[in-house]
This record gives sequence, structure tokens and C-alpha cells, in this order.
Amino acid sequence: MKITKPEMIIFDYGRTLLCEPDWNSDRGNAELMKYIINNPKNCTLDDVLAETKEVFGEIEKVRKTFGYDISARVGNRLAFEHLDIEFSLTPLEREITFWTAASPGAIMPYADEMIDYLNKKEIRTAVVSNNVWSGEAIKDRFDRLLPDNRFEFVLSSSDYMLRKPDKRLFEIALNKAGLTADKVWYCGDNFENDVIGANGAGIFPVFYDYTTEGKGTFAEFDFLHIYHWRELIEVMENLK
Repeated sequence: MKITKPEMIIFDYGRTLLCEPDWNSDRGNAELMKYIINNPKNCTLDDVLAETKEVFGEIEKVRKTFGYDISARVGNRLAFEHLDIEFSLTPLEREITFWTAASPGAIMPYADEMIDYLNKKEIRTAVVSNNVWSGEAIKDRFDRLLPDNRFEFVLSSSDYMLRKPDKRLFEIALNKAGLTADKVWYCGDNFENDVIGANGAGIFPVFYDYTTEGKGTFAEFDFLHIYHWRELIEVMENLK
């Protein structure tokens, strides 16, 4: 397999660059309750948990049945306006407040080291993620946990309805980058969504197999199979 140095590397988000240990959605909703400014029905946290469980259960059915994403922002709007609850926060602030309380997030091993390396080598970077959170909220999280990132854009599936492996998300990313597919790599931890999806758009895929469960994975096209981010640095160092 002969590979050439990319002008840009686009990354997945979850379990690729960042992860969400100790996730607890109840904790996120409890934090949101602190910012209520109008609650005429005197809804309790239990009322909120029941309502959001129902709404996001419906959203998950749409995702599994049709392969489309509905944003958390829309889900929250439906749930809280149905309860007649108002907040002092903007929709983006509500996303960030809930998400940070549910899990403040953490960096995948060596992801910060790898991003610093790409910055030093002037390799452009960006993100395309299957996610219920908006691109704005994801970018905020990256800026907090990977403050030296230079991501030119962060695309979230829920901002576009479509989910990877739909090639249109990758093609939108190429449009934003102003690059042809042969100048770009895409890195992610999900073989179908990330590897097959990127290849379908003509982008060279990198399978970030942090679990090592993909050993022996085969495809009828070339892709790079790595197990940690320092390995990507080693590959890049050997490219001309």
C-alpha cells in the first residue's frame, strides 16, 4: 500500500479524539434545573427525567429505523416546552451545561500529542461526527479539552440530519476545506461509518482501532489500521 502525505486530516469525535467517562444524563438534567426561570406546572426533576426519557427514546427510534439524526437541541425544546419550563440559558448554553454535567469528557490517549504534531507540521484538521450535539457545542468541548486544536470546522450529523456513512457529509467537509478527496485522510474508530464511509467519498480512511478488536479486519480497498495516536505520528514521519 502506497500512501501520500495529506493536506488535511478530518477526525471523528467520540472514542477517537475525546470520550465521555462516567456518563450520567440524570446529572445533566439536574444541573439544568438550576437555570429554570419559569415553571408554572411546578415540575420536579422526576417529571423532567420522565419527559426527556420519552422524547429521546423517540429520537433513538428514528435514528435506528431511518438512519437520520435529530439534534439534542430539538429534543430538549420539545421536552421542556411541553413541560412549560423556561430557562435563563440560550439553546447552546443549555447543550453545554447539560453535556458538561453529564460527563465533562476526557482526551483519548495521546490525542493531544498527535494534534500538536499535526499543528507543527501544518497539516490542516477538522471534525465530522455522528452526534446529537450541535457542531457549536462539540467545538466548545474541543476548545476546553484540546485547547491547541486548529479545527477549521466541526460538522455534526444532527445539524444536517444525515449520518455517516452517508457520503454527503464527507463531501460537505471537502467543500468546506476546498480540497479534493485525494488530499484528505479521515480517521475514526467505527469501521462501517468511518472507514467505509470515507472510502465511499474517495477519502483515504484511517481505522483508529483503540480496542484492538478489529485485528484481521479486511476491506477491498486500502486503509491505514492503527491502534494508538503515536502510531499515526510514526506513519506521518515516514511519509515524504
